[in-house]
Amino acid sequence: MTDIYTAIKSDHERHRQLLDTIGDTSGDSAKRREAWDELYHDVKSHAAAEEETFYSKLISKTWGQDSARHSVHEHQQLDDIMEELNEMDMSEGAWLEKFKKLDHDYQHHIDEEEDEVFGRARKIIDDNEIKGYGERFLKRKEEERALIAKKREDSLED
Repeated sequence: MTDIYTAIKSDHERHRQLLDTIGDTSGDSAKRREAWDELYHDVKSHAAAEEETFYSKLISKTWGQDSARHSVHEHQQLDDIMEELNEMDMSEGAWLEKFKKLDHDYQHHIDEEEDEVFGRARKIIDDNEIKGYGERFLKRKEEERALIAKKREDSLED
């Protein structure tokens, strides 16, 4: 049984690899496009599932509310950058500059999450209370992946 911290950290490790792959490629190459597509879909489904499982639990604890709110706010900022990148021409220098911002901001976010947020969560959420959340996260992530296009369409209508 995967615990929530291991499930999230495993995703982060894959995201770091994808960020490196994208940064090591150039132009609108097949390798960059493939890595970007995987990163885009995985980060979006990861963030939504994380908010609905892990952060909802953390925010229910008074001492965890600020950490959870801060991380959710960062998710929104990262999502905005990803949507901008998705609309830009990958072969342009502006795309790479925007990607570098995403890379920096996302690396900061996941480092902070793994170091500070996980530490706080472990202090205020008993293991028995969060048992099974790793599986819930993974299941919700799968469901969220199927909703990405619909959510994107809905946000464009707003």
